[in-house]
Amino acid sequence: MEYFKNSLLKLRHWVRACLPYLVVLFSIIMLCVAFLWPQVVITINSGEGGVLYRRFFGTDTERVYTEGIYAIFPWNTMYIYDTRIQTVLHEFNVLTNQGLPIHLSLAIRFRPEYDMLGLLHQQVGPNYINTIIAPEVESVLRKRLSPYTPEDIYMNKDRILTTVVIEAIEALGQKYITANDVIIREISLPPTIRQAIEAKLTEQQRYQAYVYRLKREEHEAKRKAIEAEGIKNYQDTVAKTLSDKLLKWQGIQATLELAKSSNSKVVVIGAGSSGMPLILGGDYTSSNNAFNTDSDTHETKTEPAKKSTPTNTNTEPETPTTDDANPEPANETN
Repeated sequence: MEYFKNSLLKLRHWVRACLPYLVVLFSIIMLCVAFLWPQVVITINSGEGGVLYRRFFGTDTERVYTEGIYAIFPWNTMYIYDTRIQTVLHEFNVLTNQGLPIHLSLAIRFRPEYDMLGLLHQQVGPNYINTIIAPEVESVLRKRLSPYTPEDIYMNKDRILTTVVIEAIEALGQKYITANDVIIREISLPPTIRQAIEAKLTEQQRYQAYVYRLKREEHEAKRKAIEAEGIKNYQDTVAKTLSDKLLKWQGIQATLELAKSSNSKVVVIGAGSSGMPLILGGDYTSSNNAFNTDSDTHETKTEPAKKSTPTNTNTEPETPTTDDANPEPANETN
């Protein structure tokens, strides 16, 4: 027991004597830990993958570090890649076969292949977007669109843009990249070329509208011809079965139906030219009476008037006056 007590007393005296040095040492260790903590303790978040580079052995291409926390030596480096689907925008100009520039605006959707992150890091590096994605797509589009005219590209003739997009996706697949889609957001032509193409397209649509109208009128003419032929056949069939007796019987039936109506009318039996009943309504009767009255008045007015011959009851002839019987000549004065 005395031995242990002596040892504890000696340790206490030593700690008291070396306490300042121990505090400095502990502070140095804590500073080193704080400084090296980001290089030693690595956190890989969701949707990310890690590639470890060992300073003395090189890149570890066999293993991809998944989500979690890892401790590595401070002289090694962990490169973290985003393995989610990403979108990058890219714009560039393409020369056509006529030497005219076309401005293309693209949107590239992609993600790196998870199992190939080690090779991607070893052969391309973290800046793979600007190293292979944008240049590879641009190279394919320049090579495939250069033989075409601006009009062909603008109108997507023979599905050239679709073919180019598929080739660009396949080219990216050979570079450890999975391209989901390459979207051509905009195709900008020179103003004069664009206006000429739009005018041509407008005229083509107008021509197609005229062709459609002509076809519609042709079908309408055929329909009317068929309708007229049907009416003619119907009339010919009905004409073969009609007779005078049938027409009279139909007329009698129509007269009976009209006679049942509540309107005032006059029915004259057998007054028609064919012996059919003649129905006269109130309006017709009043107009007929007015016509007869006007006729009588007209005849009265146009009858020539007879002039009466005056008769003289006095049988004696009139005796002329003296002045009238013996007119005297007027005396002339010198």
